[in-house]
Amino acid sequence: MTAQPSIDTIAAIATAPGRGGIGVVRVSGPEAGTIARAICGQSLTPRRATYLPFLDGKGEVIDHGIALFFPGPHSYTGEDVLELQGHGGPVVMQMLLTRCLQAGREVGLRLAEPGEFTRRAFLNDKLDLAQAEAVADLIEASTEAAARSAARSMEGAFSDAIRALVEQVIHLRMLVEATLDFPEEEIDFLEASDARGQLDTIRTALGGVLAQARQGSLLREGLSVVLAGQPNVGKSSLLNALAGAELAIVTPIAGTTRDRVRETIQIEGIPLHIIDTAGLREDAVDEVERIGIERTWEAIGRADVVLHLIDATDYLQHGLSEIDDAIDDRLSGHLPPGAPILRVVNKIDLAPAVGAITFGGNRPHVVVANGPNPTEIWISARTGAGIDLLRHELLRVIGWQAGNEGAFLARERHLNALRSAQSHLDLAAERADQQDKALDLFAEELRLAQEHLNSITGEFTSNDLLGTIFTRFCIGK
Repeated sequence: MTAQPSIDTIAAIATAPGRGGIGVVRVSGPEAGTIARAICGQSLTPRRATYLPFLDGKGEVIDHGIALFFPGPHSYTGEDVLELQGHGGPVVMQMLLTRCLQAGREVGLRLAEPGEFTRRAFLNDKLDLAQAEAVADLIEASTEAAARSAARSMEGAFSDAIRALVEQVIHLRMLVEATLDFPEEEIDFLEASDARGQLDTIRTALGGVLAQARQGSLLREGLSVVLAGQPNVGKSSLLNALAGAELAIVTPIAGTTRDRVRETIQIEGIPLHIIDTAGLREDAVDEVERIGIERTWEAIGRADVVLHLIDATDYLQHGLSEIDDAIDDRLSGHLPPGAPILRVVNKIDLAPAVGAITFGGNRPHVVVANGPNPTEIWISARTGAGIDLLRHELLRVIGWQAGNEGAFLARERHLNALRSAQSHLDLAAERADQQDKALDLFAEELRLAQEHLNSITGEFTSNDLLGTIFTRFCIGK
């Protein structure tokens, strides 16, 4: 991307609001050096930390701290950048920012917009778009695994994988275009250049990148896991067991939970947003419970996974009740496409030996049912039996691969671009099967696949999309 020099200078507090040992005010643009001389009373040696007083307009000391000056293009944004590191009190930081704005009033200094520093880094070729997004993802990472994956993407691992795919597509396009330019040459293009073999190699490589991106998306977004079932089957107890804390009220009284209770936990680095809901039944005793049940179905409609809890004592003696069977059917109709259901048979500690199934020592087991029936996991939320098994099954049904250190912290737009590129490569394979009859269409599918891949790193990106992406950043980054 061609650098687009800025015509103004921007400033913002770059550290989070609140009190801390250190706070940073950042200035970027052609007048950063002017601001440095006004506040520090001297010119700064590039890339050398200088401890000195920060001065107000009357020459009085605002704070003592460290000033750093980075001349462009060797800076985060590619422009001249000034960083003032002082004590991290909100009043001190605001005074320092106000002083910057006063000192830069005549040269057009203004407050930075959200994400504007990183946007300038992107526009000045310091970062590509995937790396720029990874900056925000690293800041917002909620687990250690997500932070590590975001750091990999910020360092360029994701972008390098995309560029490698683009180079392969470009090479294949070059061969196709050359053949189209010289149609009189009686050469079987597909065989002579092994175009089909090259295309298959690209498709395989793209599949691998997409698989890694899906894993990274799980790390970034996490999963919405809804606990559903009849009243008093142990949903709140299961929430407490998964969270390892007494978060929800547990009583033997049916209908205790009236509204959604949400808690975020992590399993192998994946954030799981566990949502305990009101028990599902037709004969709600009052208006509050009825509203709670309506909200339960709303939560189910947005769930990534649903745990349908069933009482083990009733299930082992009588099988699936009509009510639970109806809940299963209704769950299937409310869930987003592809969202799995895990049937969790709870309270096995109250039914250690019923019928043909014996739970020696409360040992749980799992039944992976065939056909449309959900997976069953047998647990006791009270004793903890089967909780580890449930955690394992949650990861299995969402397709998580344990120990995947190569995951890229991908966003939904990255996944959509990769899927679109994959679709065009699939169509290209169909065109290739038609030999020379569809060679021009083959070339067009390759071009479209390349455009979708390039959109990930920002080679082909609309200004509207850039605005959407960077305005979601925090101010000062």
